[in-house]
Amino acid sequence: MRQTRASLLIIFALLMFTGFSLDARAQGIIVPGPCTRCPERPRPVQLPRSLPVKSIKIDTKIVNQVATTHVEQIFSNDTDATLEGTYFFPIPDEASVAEFAIWDGEHRLVGEVRSREEARRIYDEIVRRQRDPGLLEYAGKNLFQASIFPILPHSEKKLELTYTQVLRAESGTVSYKYPLGTGQNIVQIGTVSGRVEIEGNEPVRNIYSPSHSVDVKRNNDRRATLSFEAGGAGQQQDFQLFYSLSREDFGMTLLTYREPGRDGYFLLMISPKQDWSEQEYTAKDIIFVIDTSGSMAEEGKMQKARAALLFGVRNLRAEDRFNIVSFAGEEHLMENGMIAATAQGRSRGEDFVNSLRATGGTNINDALQAAIKQFDHSARPKILVFLTDGLPTVGETSPQRIVDNSHRASTSGVRLFTFGVGYDVNTNLLDRLASENGGVADYVEPREDLEIKVSNFFTKVNNPVLTDLHLDMGGVDTDLVYPRSLPDLFKGSQITLIGRYRSPAELSNVQLRLEGRASGRERTFAYEGLRFPIRETKNDFLPRLWATRRVGWLLEQIRTNGEQRELRDEIVELGTRYGIVTPYTSYLAVESQPADAARAGGFSGGQANSQTQTLSNNAARHRAMAPPPPASTMGATTGAAAVAQSKNATTLQNAESLDDNDAMRVSTVRNAGGKTFYQRGGVWTDAEFKAEAHLPETVLTFGSDDYFALLRREPRLAQYFALGERVVVVLDGRVYRVNSTSR
Repeated sequence: MRQTRASLLIIFALLMFTGFSLDARAQGIIVPGPCTRCPERPRPVQLPRSLPVKSIKIDTKIVNQVATTHVEQIFSNDTDATLEGTYFFPIPDEASVAEFAIWDGEHRLVGEVRSREEARRIYDEIVRRQRDPGLLEYAGKNLFQASIFPILPHSEKKLELTYTQVLRAESGTVSYKYPLGTGQNIVQIGTVSGRVEIEGNEPVRNIYSPSHSVDVKRNNDRRATLSFEAGGAGQQQDFQLFYSLSREDFGMTLLTYREPGRDGYFLLMISPKQDWSEQEYTAKDIIFVIDTSGSMAEEGKMQKARAALLFGVRNLRAEDRFNIVSFAGEEHLMENGMIAATAQGRSRGEDFVNSLRATGGTNINDALQAAIKQFDHSARPKILVFLTDGLPTVGETSPQRIVDNSHRASTSGVRLFTFGVGYDVNTNLLDRLASENGGVADYVEPREDLEIKVSNFFTKVNNPVLTDLHLDMGGVDTDLVYPRSLPDLFKGSQITLIGRYRSPAELSNVQLRLEGRASGRERTFAYEGLRFPIRETKNDFLPRLWATRRVGWLLEQIRTNGEQRELRDEIVELGTRYGIVTPYTSYLAVESQPADAARAGGFSGGQANSQTQTLSNNAARHRAMAPPPPASTMGATTGAAAVAQSKNATTLQNAESLDDNDAMRVSTVRNAGGKTFYQRGGVWTDAEFKAEAHLPETVLTFGSDDYFALLRREPRLAQYFALGERVVVVLDGRVYRVNSTSR
């Protein structure tokens, strides 16, 4: 290797040892050491467990299931000393390194290969010297290792790694993973950004990440680009991506997870094709109902509402029909009946919208009655958009009677979507109107832009492609499936259905049938050869994602019908078991940790005590979003707290990724391998552990021969043992208890 500086040494190797067989899922780290190559004797310095990572940039291109991943990591040496370091990065199974480079200032240097035996010896020495449980996460089958020198004091070191892998497709679903999550116990990560470009020979469907909120842009049916940025909790879990390849009008993807002897979990995704002809779209009927009471004149709300309505009207298709109803003390109809959204009809709508002025009270009941009566009994999709910024003050003001009246007046198939503007709205009323009429309630808070939010909604619902959906699960015994009823499918949208299933034996050739209305006629789509296994250890995110939606549904029942002990207790049980932040699990009794727990990520110092920690406050430090309002506000129907409760319940009910409502990322809570662990008395304890269950128990001493022998027999335990020297975990009906030794 050519060197630009005599003091610079780059050596790397690819470890292919088989001592452990857990999946390679850990972030690249640099384990620092004192400078043995420095000409002068290095000054004593307290070394970090690993060098902090300032930033990570991931750029992946997937072409016909061949993924090429380029990662750039920038590490920081915040000490006063020059260091040597050993870099570890777990290469996914069947992947190969294309290039590795280290930057020395502006010079990019490419490394050379050492033998596997030498690389393994270096790794073993570091593991023995560090005695660090976190390093267990790096004992993968394919471990990349490099020696880094020099790392100057108070400087940054940039590394680049490129590797390729062939992604497998199981039942038509392709999966990709980049290791971000494990390793969080021994490395600090700053910012993370990623970009993935997908290109296939067949149309790319059901692009889905259970770990991160991704922004997807489609070039055409066969190409898509997605991006994400992660901070706080979002950077502490592996980036996972699924997509399917399908030529069907409506592609379907199935993911499952099941532990032996327990109910299974499934996630079913349905998405339409990207390219639709004008003849294939379903013509719709839509009515816009807008509050023009005096309060709408405040803060420019009327101006923004007019702009959003104009956007909605102008983007209607000629085959659509529409009407507009404004209301204050009484309602005003643009026309008596639906009109065609021709150029002339849209012009009539624009004139009506531009004439709207804010004055008067708020008669919600009569406005709804008048709007619903405009729909006829045709088979067209029927959408009613209702926007208000106030409470009912004129005419019928009882929320219950308003809901009952809307039921009596409603025509079959009407989808009612409500928008509450500001905090002076009755969330219970708007939520019930939407949920009981096949729609969704949303709220525009004072800090949000009403025009943008409502316009985005109009864009989403403008092109329905399949309505009145029904799914036949082919005889599979399912329960607690969310959403409870299937929404309509629009161009560019996707349905994510999550539920539980049970069966005494594996179901390996299941046929599902999707029925709905498209282009004015009944359509049926069959999906064959689907598998609901009796054991599936992949996709361990599914139980927690299901629990998140279940909690959201339970919260909505409490908000609508009042608190019941059974519902509250189930929320607490699910929130505690899966680490979900809810109004009822914001406070948990946890113990302060001794010094050895702090090294594994717990609190430092202090005597064990049972004082209650406020996890919601801690969570706020780790997440950009605020914690949910406390349970004491669950009965609120109006005001900022009521809006927050409604939005929180909706977010949980519609959660598609763990990033939507991540675990309580505090120093006393960790998630690993689909499990939640709490720090109690310096021990990372599985939330499923119940002493009274009297399960068989295996007791081990950290670092002992028996400890490593067990990990070789049962490699799944490594991800849990990596939490610290003291761990209690329940796996397959047995308790594994790890005790620490004196150092």
